[in-house]
Amino acid sequence: VPKQSRNSTRHSGVFFVELDSGDQTFFIRYKKDRKLIEERAGRKSQGWTAAKANRLRTERLAGKSESNVEKRAREKVRKESVENRWTFQKIFDEYLASRPDLKGRANDVRRFKRYLGKIFAHKTPEEVTHFDINKLKQGLHKKKLKPATIRHALEILNRTANFAAKRGLCAGISFVVEMPKVNNIKTEDLTPEELSRLIKVLDEEQDIQASNMLRMALYTGMRRGELFSLKWSDVNFRRKTITIRDPKGGLDVTIPLNKMAEKVLKEHPDTASEFVFPGEGGQLRKKTPRSLNRIKLKAQLPEDFRMLHGLRHVYASTLASSGKVDLYTLQKLLTHKSPLMTQRYAHLRNEALMDASNVISEIIKPET
Repeated sequence: VPKQSRNSTRHSGVFFVELDSGDQTFFIRYKKDRKLIEERAGRKSQGWTAAKANRLRTERLAGKSESNVEKRAREKVRKESVENRWTFQKIFDEYLASRPDLKGRANDVRRFKRYLGKIFAHKTPEEVTHFDINKLKQGLHKKKLKPATIRHALEILNRTANFAAKRGLCAGISFVVEMPKVNNIKTEDLTPEELSRLIKVLDEEQDIQASNMLRMALYTGMRRGELFSLKWSDVNFRRKTITIRDPKGGLDVTIPLNKMAEKVLKEHPDTASEFVFPGEGGQLRKKTPRSLNRIKLKAQLPEDFRMLHGLRHVYASTLASSGKVDLYTLQKLLTHKSPLMTQRYAHLRNEALMDASNVISEIIKPET
């Protein structure tokens, strides 16, 4: 403040400056730690008086309040501290940036925002308590979400914290997060009537890409991602095989190209893309065709039936219940890495064998 514009008051260390508007701004001066400090108190129009400014000066001298300079310095430290804190939101963003091709990325982002953000976005992993986890679980239970959905949310939380710990960004969660038990063995099937309706709808469907994708799921049991990434170069019509490429760089698997699947592919429209079922611009498909839901409704299939994944189960169930395919062969056709995954169809195989065994009772009838 220019010295010539200062106006002294009856209080030592308190002065004011006349403004062009007629208002007055009060200032205080004092020494602290041998350093002369001068700061603005406030304007007369804001209720400031020389006496009020003097009380502020007394507080500053007594160390009862911080100077404006000290407040700014503390706020700067606080902001830097916040910026340097590895919160779940910050870690999750870093995690996504490091995994641009993450499978299920859109679902993870949606679940983080919908289920985790409110409680955990601004917390660091080491700040998480049992209370936080229980609060999350109770909140999701109140929304009547399935155990599998709650588990997915907690898995994202764990995955994010583990990513930070492995990268050395910060410490992880200090305790083991207990996961809800989930029975995820859901073997979907269709009745003969439902399957017949579906085939009829597929025959009438205008979206050939969608209808043929569903046929391939039904005729080969291929997974959604395998159908999306299937290239024409993976189809060998001469040897009658389909090569399923491992997206994780593991061993590729070859399955038979049966007659029905061969017919579908030979009659499939040419899109000038390397992919059999391409996405936008002929590139790798990222999303399921919208028409699948329309087909499902038109065929009057169960509401919870998952079209592509469900038809994979129909394929497996049909083979198992035929009694002509053993579980080892079924495992190879489904490209299950473990026989345990194929065991869900064992009861169908056993029922088929029992039916075959009971034929004897129809041939040899006990005398009455």
